[in-house]
Amino acid sequence: MATYLGIETSCDETAAAVVQDGRKVLSNCILSQVDIHKQFGGVVPEVAARAHLETVNQVILQAVTESGLDFGHLDGIAFTQGPGLVGTLLAGMLAAKSLAWAHDLKLIAVDHLMAHVAANYIDSDVEPPFICLLVSGGHTQIIFFRDFQNGEILGSTIDDAAGEAYDKVARLLGIGYPGGAVIDRLAQEGNKKAFKFPEGVVPGLNFSFSGLKTSVLRTVEKLPQPLPMADLAASFQDAVCRVLVRKTLQAQVQTEAKLIVLAGGVAANKTLRESLLEQSPVPVHFPKMGLCTDNAAMVAAAAHFCGRQVDLAASVYSRQLAT
Repeated sequence: MATYLGIETSCDETAAAVVQDGRKVLSNCILSQVDIHKQFGGVVPEVAARAHLETVNQVILQAVTESGLDFGHLDGIAFTQGPGLVGTLLAGMLAAKSLAWAHDLKLIAVDHLMAHVAANYIDSDVEPPFICLLVSGGHTQIIFFRDFQNGEILGSTIDDAAGEAYDKVARLLGIGYPGGAVIDRLAQEGNKKAFKFPEGVVPGLNFSFSGLKTSVLRTVEKLPQPLPMADLAASFQDAVCRVLVRKTLQAQVQTEAKLIVLAGGVAANKTLRESLLEQSPVPVHFPKMGLCTDNAAMVAAAAHFCGRQVDLAASVYSRQLAT
C-alpha cells in the first residue's frame, strides 16, 4: 500500500491531501483564494503566490492531521510541478521539498494536467485505455491514454481555452468571477436557441473559442438593457458544449476507445456532463464534483500512477522546475 501527501499550488487554491494507492482519499483540504482575487476580476500571480506562502503549512498540517496518519506513515510527498503560475508553483515545491528532506521521504513531481486526469481514478476502478476530454481555464485538449503514463494529444485549442472563454464572457456580461459556475447556473434558466453563436471552424480535433467570444461581444453591443442574461448564457454554453462533445466523439470513433473520461474544472459543467452521457456510444466517467477544480487529492493520486521521483540533492532543482 502506497500513501502520498499531495500539495497543489498551481494557481489560486492552496490544497493538501493524503491518498492511499491513488484511489482512497484519507483527507482533502482546500483553501480557496477566490474572494481575494474577485476584486481584480481574475487571478493576480504575485498576490496568489504570497497567499500560498502564508497558508500552505497550515493546510498541509490540517491534511495530515485529518488523515489520521503522521509523516512516518507516508511513502512520499507529491507536488504540482506545472503548468501553472511560476511563483505559486515554487511555493508548493519548496514546502514539499522541505518536508521530504526533513522526513526522509520520496519527492514526486506531478504534471498538473495529468493530475486532473487522475481525479478519475479516485473512488473508482477507471484505468486506460480511454479518451480524455480535458477542459479547464488554461487548457482544452482531447487526449488518448493507452496507459497511465502516456497520453497522445489528438486535439487542442489554438487560442482561448474553454474555461478562459467562460471567464471572459462572464466579465463581458458583468456577472462576476469565476465565470464558469455562474454561466452554467444561469444557462439552466435560459433558452439555448435564443441566439445563434458560431462554433470555431478549425481542422481535425482542434478547437477555437476566440471567435465565439467575439460573437457574444458583438451581440451584446446591439442588445438593449437589461440584457437577457440567462438566454445569453445558455446560447453561449450550448455553442461551447456542442463542439466539445462532437469532437470528443469523433476521437472515440477514430481510436475505437471503449471509455471516455472528462477532466478539468469545466468537467463540473452540468450541460457538458449531460450532453456527453446522452450522446456517447460508450461509457463516460466524470470525477466527483469536488475533484474537478484544482485540489491536492488528484495530485496524490497522480503521484501513485504517473508521478516522477526527483532528486532532493540537485543543486539547481528549484531553477529546473520553474523553467
